[in-house]
Amino acid sequence: MAFRDVLNIEVAAGNGGDGSMSFHRAKFMEKGGPDGGHGGRGGSIILRAIEGVESLERLVGKRKFKGANGAYGEGRLRQGADGDDIYIEVPVGTTAFDEDTGRVIADLVRVGQEKVIARGGFGGRGNSTFASSTRQAPRFAELGTPGEKRRVRLELRLIADVGLVGYPNAGKSSLLAAMSRANPAIAAYPFTTLSPILGVVDRVDTDDRFTLADIPGIIEGASEGKGLGLEFLRHISRTRLLIYVLDVTRDPIEEMRSLQSELQSYDPSLLGNVALIALNKVELVEEDIAQMVEDELLDFGLPILRVSAKEKIGLNELRDNVFAMLPDRELWAQQNALEIEVEDVREEALTVVYREDEPTKPGGEFERVWEVHGGGFAEKITRFARHLDDAAEYLSNLFKRQGLYRALKRAGAREGDTVEIGTFRFEYFDDDQPGEKSS
Repeated sequence: MAFRDVLNIEVAAGNGGDGSMSFHRAKFMEKGGPDGGHGGRGGSIILRAIEGVESLERLVGKRKFKGANGAYGEGRLRQGADGDDIYIEVPVGTTAFDEDTGRVIADLVRVGQEKVIARGGFGGRGNSTFASSTRQAPRFAELGTPGEKRRVRLELRLIADVGLVGYPNAGKSSLLAAMSRANPAIAAYPFTTLSPILGVVDRVDTDDRFTLADIPGIIEGASEGKGLGLEFLRHISRTRLLIYVLDVTRDPIEEMRSLQSELQSYDPSLLGNVALIALNKVELVEEDIAQMVEDELLDFGLPILRVSAKEKIGLNELRDNVFAMLPDRELWAQQNALEIEVEDVREEALTVVYREDEPTKPGGEFERVWEVHGGGFAEKITRFARHLDDAAEYLSNLFKRQGLYRALKRAGAREGDTVEIGTFRFEYFDDDQPGEKSS
């Protein structure tokens, strides 16, 4: 299966079901009370992290996900069924971004972790909710709200305990094969490793183990997206420990500087990761040369281990050092999970705007109109669109309690002026009592 670490999808949660407008009917009871039930909640879209999958490839072919709508409420106070949630299973290490805003909406770093990325709509209330001592037979019910819709970018940032960092042909694949139960393809040309390869390293006579990742070789300019750079750096960002693999026969000091420069350009925090240097291919140089290189590398302040993947030199010592240096997995995951950016859902502030329409009365008198924006009033009206005439009194009383009429009066509204909320229009009276809907 091909490796895929970036995928764009579209998600749409289910709509909430409408509330029911119903009245109880029984033998010998001609006019029963309101008994409309509520609508069901719409199904949400949920990401779930699972193990045993190292690629987003399994989702290819399905780029759109739709949650089920909630069922309508029914008479006899029967509530509509909730819509089924849709679970999208992704590898551990998957981060989800809202494509339109760039916000991080999910970051799954543990097996079984779940995150709602599109929430289902709320069900509408049935007419039984709106009965009162003065409104004994409400002939209206509430509509359900739409489910959230999003365009989402999924990025897999490989979850491995240890990442091998190095330039092409530094010997990363050979080191992975020598230390673990992985069988990477190895050849003497750059970019042999085109996708991350994982191996498992066990400690003898114990149950301890760590996963080791050979990630595509870095090149200069990787932090700017050159070559396989961004793919490399994205996966490196998830590892708990870095092993800088340097070829002793080249210029390891300059390569180390370049590697750290690229990591810092991409994410400065990467240089704070626990790390060590594996000075590879030591079988190809004299002892004094290896010692001179090691002495110069001491300036980087990291442990240095001489190894030879080909000749199996220093591998046990390297393995033991990694086990000793690895940070605690749970603590590391908590400290390195990306912060989920909470969406600002504050309601738009109420504003009242005056305008004069074209003359509508004999003598050329202009119609005085007050536009209402914000405060959630338009949304409330929308939820009663199916029975708007019958719900007008309820809405007017609701708006009065929520301060709309006081705001109109402070703005200078006069008796007989028209108030407009979206397509809903009614006549304003000074005593704050709602007038009849005029259109």
